[in-house]
Amino acid sequence: MATDPVCGMKVDEKKALKLEQGRNVFYFCSEPCRKKFLSASSSNQPSQHQKPSIPSQSDFKKVQYTCPMHPEVVSDRPGDCPKCGMALEPKGIPSEGDEGLREIHELFLKFWWGLGLSLPVIGLAVGEMLPVVKGKGVAWVSHDVSSQLQLLFATPVVVWAGGFFFVKAWKSLINRSLNMFTLIALGVGTAYGYSAVASLFPGIFPDSLKKMGRPELYFEAAAVITVLVILGQLLEAKARSQTSQAIKALLGLAAKDAHRVRDGREADVPIEAVEKGDILRVKPGEKIPLDGVIVEGQSAVDESMITGEPMPVSKAAGDRVIGATINETGTFVMRTEKVGSETLLSQIVHMVAEAQRSRAPIQNLADRVSGYFVPAVILAAVLAFVAWAVWGPEPKLSHALVNAIAVIIIACPCALGLATPMSIMVGVGRGARAGVLIRNAEAMEKAEKVDVLLTDKTGTLTAGKPTVTNILAMPDSDERTLIFLSASLEQNSEHPLARSIVALAKEKAVALHAVEGFESVTGLGIRGKVNGKNVLLGRQKFLEQNGIVVSVGLQEKAASWQSRAQTVVWVAADNRSIGILGVSDPIKETTPGAIRALHDLGLKIVMLTGDNQKTAEVIAKELGIDDIRGGLEPKDKLEIVKEFKARGAVVMMAGDGINDAPALAEAHVGVAMGTGTDVAIESAGMTLVKGDLQGIVKAVTLSRAVMRNIRQNLFFAFVYNALGVPVAAGILYPFLGILLSPIIAGAAMSFSSVSVIGNALRLRKLTL
Repeated sequence: MATDPVCGMKVDEKKALKLEQGRNVFYFCSEPCRKKFLSASSSNQPSQHQKPSIPSQSDFKKVQYTCPMHPEVVSDRPGDCPKCGMALEPKGIPSEGDEGLREIHELFLKFWWGLGLSLPVIGLAVGEMLPVVKGKGVAWVSHDVSSQLQLLFATPVVVWAGGFFFVKAWKSLINRSLNMFTLIALGVGTAYGYSAVASLFPGIFPDSLKKMGRPELYFEAAAVITVLVILGQLLEAKARSQTSQAIKALLGLAAKDAHRVRDGREADVPIEAVEKGDILRVKPGEKIPLDGVIVEGQSAVDESMITGEPMPVSKAAGDRVIGATINETGTFVMRTEKVGSETLLSQIVHMVAEAQRSRAPIQNLADRVSGYFVPAVILAAVLAFVAWAVWGPEPKLSHALVNAIAVIIIACPCALGLATPMSIMVGVGRGARAGVLIRNAEAMEKAEKVDVLLTDKTGTLTAGKPTVTNILAMPDSDERTLIFLSASLEQNSEHPLARSIVALAKEKAVALHAVEGFESVTGLGIRGKVNGKNVLLGRQKFLEQNGIVVSVGLQEKAASWQSRAQTVVWVAADNRSIGILGVSDPIKETTPGAIRALHDLGLKIVMLTGDNQKTAEVIAKELGIDDIRGGLEPKDKLEIVKEFKARGAVVMMAGDGINDAPALAEAHVGVAMGTGTDVAIESAGMTLVKGDLQGIVKAVTLSRAVMRNIRQNLFFAFVYNALGVPVAAGILYPFLGILLSPIIAGAAMSFSSVSVIGNALRLRKLTL
């Protein structure tokens, strides 16, 4: 056995990933560990006079472990949660060699060995119910032999296979956090301990505990309950493993290699060796290695794995491409802009992993109930024992013991604890596959109650790719000069309107000039010196604030363009207006359908834009938007969010620019467009990979489905225990003569957990 140099895990050399570096040979449990090792090796490259240094484990980020049910519990090593006893899982991004697979393997072995050893115990227990027939062939064994054999077979089941119950129960007592394992260990331990003493020392028991002159044994109950609980834990572990499939699937999308072009030569290199600014060639059918910009060529790119949209997107020089998407038709050359954790895919994986570990406020209810639940169950078991010991049929103490154990076993609160986190984990993963990234569970819970959507116009309702459709120069100027001064001033800006003006200059073959003293006035415009002229560009209000008189004729023409949903850009040079540009930004094809769907969901839609009110009204009328707020500055959007919150509305704000960040942070739920700025994305509770209003429909639909699923789980867990405990205590015995066997109680307890998990996993097939 070798040791993985990154995580320290023992690995089989025949099955592990092998890496040779000179005379050294290393073995890794998974590809992520191998990548970390290579990254550390490259950062430790020696000088010409040094020997190569082998990275140690201190060169790698230490893995932290957390509890699926209590994400606030964090540990530097694997183990059990001190609150609920569940196995801790690696925090963040799962790998092929994570602890979850090891846990499943161990539970699998314990289940089958436990089942095999339990069958003879069940057979012997059934034999105890039949008389011994002497002198007539082969007879059932005597009670003394049967009791010893049951002890022999049941001991490894309870002590070895189910030993972790008792370890976790002991930890729960030490940490003063009683949990499901406290009850399981109490029930199984009582049944097994009582039976072991009865088997070894039957003479010490009073007649009230004897039936047919001997104490009853409950080895079969202890063994079968242990096996059933292990089965429940195995199914639960497998289900929790499935919740991380969304992340693992995203990780599997990443390209492994890239065609790097340097000095006219093309070479294949590992993706880890690519740096920012590297030029890469992407051929048809290949995955795009990393995020970047096309510098040569054109193609159609399948972005469905990131955005969830099936139709390929046309790409040409100047367009951005996303790593892990698939190049379909043509060959192109791209310049790498983001590598490693900066790529969109890495950010998606990180956000999904963090969201799956976050807590929804509704989980606080389950936690409060669980805090009182275990003591209440123990009290109920004690009362059941006393009632049966005083008023029950003979043997009274035997009946009392059996029913007390049944109460303890059936009331394990694992289903209650799993109800919320399982739904959150599956729901976040489902959203990621549809291009809806949720930062935390709180945002998902709030999104369910949203009744007002405030949305930006450019890039959200519209395509965000405006073009200059009209140009009007003043008589003392000319069209070419207007384009030259405007495009020169706008050439360093990333605003969509700026790109449209620069594109116009390129189309008209107008050479641009460097800008001196460039200044941006947020929400109004820009200024600077171009070829010796002091140029201003922006809103009419911006020019007027700087003492520039705008002619009535120019205002009338601007109003005419605005009535046709064009944005008007005003240009002035040396303290006089020289013309205007009309820019059109077409509405996205998906926007009208998305607006209708949001109305069907009961949302009021308010459009916020910096455009002129008339332009905004034209678009709003066409789309059927409920309210319009035009001519806004960044601070105005923030105030509007506060205004609707003060009215008692639950507000969702959608935007993509830096100026939207304050409003996104103030809203109950901020939704950033993945095509927008990093500041906007960081300020939002949700991010839509594709900047499309349809993503908001998906987000609201998903949040409502997840919260409905959580309530179903909580209802089932509460009702199950409310009905199960009195039945296990024997409430039906006086009327129907029915008693619940501890074995049936154990099966029912496991079934409740599996039912909750199964209900949560239904979200994976939710249609969005």
